[in-house]
Amino acid sequence: MSGASGTPGVSGFDGGAAAWIEGLGGLRNTVRQELVARQLDEQIAGRFPVGQRLRILDVGMGQGTQALRLARAGHTVTGLESDPGMLALAREALASEPAGIRERFRMIEGDGRDTGVHFLPGAFDVVLCHGVLMYVADRDAMLAGLARMLAPGGLLSLLVRNGDALAMRPGLGGDWPGALAAFDTVGYTNRLGLAVRADRLSDLTATLAGIAAPLHAWYGVRVFTDNVPNEAELPSGVVLDRLLAAEDRAGRTDPYRAVAALLHLCGVRD
Repeated sequence: MSGASGTPGVSGFDGGAAAWIEGLGGLRNTVRQELVARQLDEQIAGRFPVGQRLRILDVGMGQGTQALRLARAGHTVTGLESDPGMLALAREALASEPAGIRERFRMIEGDGRDTGVHFLPGAFDVVLCHGVLMYVADRDAMLAGLARMLAPGGLLSLLVRNGDALAMRPGLGGDWPGALAAFDTVGYTNRLGLAVRADRLSDLTATLAGIAAPLHAWYGVRVFTDNVPNEAELPSGVVLDRLLAAEDRAGRTDPYRAVAALLHLCGVRD
């Protein structure tokens, strides 16, 4: 997960990898990954012909959950990741896959702000940037670089912390001073203990329009399960199915999606 430092509320991802890895099998991450997968598949199906093998770039791919899933679906995937520990985890996961999937998946150690160093403009049909922007100081410059990587009609998928709902987490947890303070800022300390920045839907909508990748669709992610403990385990199959169905419905429905912990935004390159 690429990051940057140097502005208030943005510390970079350094030091957060170990804590992130510990929570990979828990309920919160499972809800996040499953909902984003459903939403992303919906957007891909609506934009590209059935069976087309897409060129996909995952910027700040982390452990590679989404990138590996898309490679299994037949797409050619490039994962860009700056954290060596995350890269090692992704390579370990890829090593157990069949040869055909390994051949479609390449990994590059690098920073998401430097996509122009590694790739040519228009080289990809889909660019993912999930859980990265909160660590980046110059958000708009990075987004402009990502948009340049897209071919015309290409899809830009962003997952960000919802800056319009920062009071929800402390408020539902009974932290009233924290909830009151959250109304007047986009800076917060995440569960990894890092000072980061949330992003408002209106700000990102304006940025996407300005970089010729206007917002096409947006979803909420984790409306009901954001406050569960990091160590919360997955419930049984039937309960998990119902939980995911409720989260999926809420993430597509007003007013619920507006108070989700995370926003999944999809822009389309002009």
